Formats: sequence, structure tokens, C-alpha cells
Amino acid sequence: MVSGLSKGLARVEVALRWDPSPLGAAAHDLDLIAGTFTADDPYGDPAYLVHFDSRSPDGTIALDRDSTDGRGLGDDEVMTLELDRLAPRYVRVVVGVMIQQNAGRLTFGEVAGTGVRVREGYAQLASDDLSAAAGATAAVVAEFARDAAGNWVFRPGVRGFDADPATFARILGTRPQ
Repeated sequence: MVSGLSKGLARVEVALRWDPSPLGAAAHDLDLIAGTFTADDPYGDPAYLVHFDSRSPDGTIALDRDSTDGRGLGDDEVMTLELDRLAPRYVRVVVGVMIQQNAGRLTFGEVAGTGVRVREGYAQLASDDLSAAAGATAAVVAEFARDAAGNWVFRPGVRGFDADPATFARILGTRPQ
């Protein structure tokens, strides 16, 4: 078997869903966020962030669907990452989910029906209900990194954070403890 012919991941989709808040309660607003990291600082500050109302400067990462309340059918938020088009200086892309804290502290365990799905084309790379981060207000849900050959690979896992959205945006790319 020849392993040097792998192209790695190319175009990946991360989808988030959750159920609307109970009748009479403030809307639950969850947001996908992606941070890109360069070879010079792979676990430091993101080179740039993509979140609601934004896309990457080069158009390779975009939020295609954004919900503020979890209502509707299917996925509530969808982000597309064209990893194969990212400049070589980017070596990591970390995707997270953060809960807006407008109506007081809210954790994933208090939001019904949460789920995240990562896929490339029709191939599902991961699916998770975020129960591992039940006590968290934000979580890393996917990490993509270049291997030694420069191909993009997926590193699965959910890592919870107890942080407000602004803080999470700064720390989502930190090295796992």
C-alpha cells in the first residue's frame, strides 16, 4: 500500500444544532467560531477568526447558516472550511461552539438537543451531542492540522471551556492540557 498519495482533507463542513429554549424563556443562541493558526504560533493567538456575520479574508472559511434561537428544521448553523485552499502558512484550524451569555450563565447541559457533526462530502468524520462539555459555556469541537506532508488531517474530540465568548475567541487554540 502506498500512503504518500493521500491528498488529505479538502472541503469540510461543521454543522451545529440545538432545540429552541422553552416557551417564555430567553432564546438560546449558540455560535460556531473558527480560528486559524500559523506555523509561527500554532497554539497562540489566532491569525483570524470566523464567526457570525464574517468570513475569512481569502474566502476559504465561511459561516453559511446562522441561527440566533435554534428554531427551524435541520442544522441551525453550518460552517464550510475549504482547507485545501488555505495558504501554506496556516497549519491549524480550530472550530468551536460558544453560547452567548446575554440572559445569564448558560451551559451546554442546559440547552436541549445539542449536537455537532463534522463531514467531508458524504463521509461523516465525527458526530457528538456535547455531553462531554455539559458544564461548559464553550467548547472546541474540531481541530484540523497539517501533517508532515502538508495534508490536512482531522483531530476529533470535544474540549469544554468555562469562558465568555470574547475570552473563548482568544483561547480556543490553546494546547490541550
